Amino acid sequence: MSALGNHILVEFMRCDPNIMNDVSAIERDMVEAARKAGATVINSTFHHFSPYGVSGVVVIEESHLAIHTWPEYGYAAVDLFTCGEMDAWISFDYLKECFKSASYSAIEMKRGSKNLLTRNDFDISSMRQRADEWKNPDMYTRNVWFTDKDENQAVSLRYTGEVLHDVQTDFQRVRILESPKYGKLLTLDDMFMTTENDEFHYHEMIAHPAMFAHKNVKNVLVIGGGDGGTVREVLRHDSVEKVTMVEIDGEVIEACKKHLPSIAAEFDNPKLDLIVGDGIEYVKNASSEAYDMIIVDGSDPVGPAEGLFSVAFYNDCYKALNSNGVLVSQGESPKFNENAFADVHHTIKGLFGEGNAHVALFYVPTYPTGMWSFQFGIKNDNMNLKEIDTDKVDTFVDAQGLKYYNSEIHFAALALPNFVKELLK
Repeated sequence: MSALGNHILVEFMRCDPNIMNDVSAIERDMVEAARKAGATVINSTFHHFSPYGVSGVVVIEESHLAIHTWPEYGYAAVDLFTCGEMDAWISFDYLKECFKSASYSAIEMKRGSKNLLTRNDFDISSMRQRADEWKNPDMYTRNVWFTDKDENQAVSLRYTGEVLHDVQTDFQRVRILESPKYGKLLTLDDMFMTTENDEFHYHEMIAHPAMFAHKNVKNVLVIGGGDGGTVREVLRHDSVEKVTMVEIDGEVIEACKKHLPSIAAEFDNPKLDLIVGDGIEYVKNASSEAYDMIIVDGSDPVGPAEGLFSVAFYNDCYKALNSNGVLVSQGESPKFNENAFADVHHTIKGLFGEGNAHVALFYVPTYPTGMWSFQFGIKNDNMNLKEIDTDKVDTFVDAQGLKYYNSEIHFAALALPNFVKELLK
């Protein structure tokens, strides 16, 4: 039977689940599958969904190849639609090997039966002229997307499709990707951690508001912060004599030193004592009243960071702070992780007191919902987070070339919308 196209519907089963969740590998293999069958690639568009799943399509002159994966089942649904002389079974054989599929099913259908169609006669001279003038670029257009999401919402970034660093450690999967808009970016277990373009939003706000409110920070403990941005900002202050940083996953440090050197800029500073170890245990065993400031720079309350959100951990932090000490904690989002956001505040309030627990809001484009928070616990009843020397702050901001924090932002961040006040009740 003469037909316009040939459609192969494939179910690849018992595939390698890691491959099924690797958008870069799937995009690469789908493009190569088209090329091996003799197709001309026009465009590729692929999305990775957090925590798992990949969807994508490779547009070819001969039609398209499409896929959606369910890594948790080791399953991929693939469409191979072709016209002309292309043999899509070559693509099928190639993908079966790439995906390490132990079983499969496939249905082949003819599409557009010519004996059921009537060809229309119309003038296509102008369209043919435009088509002759268009040339396929030497490098096909890639449109690969990484998505960080929960069951209700998501944020996506387009990236180049290349993976600069990819290591599965005992704790998490550490990857460095590159985005045309946001530069190189760090992801941990498929969640955005930081990007070159907007990292200063987070790192300036985790350090400077508390530093200027305290006015004389000398000894700092940082828990987490493996990208190095927090210690970089803390060490801008001349009063600081020592920073101890405890990061559980040394691979994060090494990846950022290699690929994100502008963030990991102070790892060789002689004031820094860098420890690869368990921050929860470190604080538990820390001397009483040892630190002027403790900064908890952790990821979301899952995986290795889950313990950073426990009452016991915050109690240990309280004991390790001196009488003038300040705790700063990554406080989650009041629009993304409402329960964790409220729980952190109530825990800090229970330890430090009603008037000594504060929340500051700031904005990071690459975090889900964009709105994020830091939460503060102040041990000294006479210290006020809203009392700063604005002239000193702005002189510092100009001298250091800060991009986000200034004296106006300091006060504005502490002004909370009504819905956030309700959450904190």
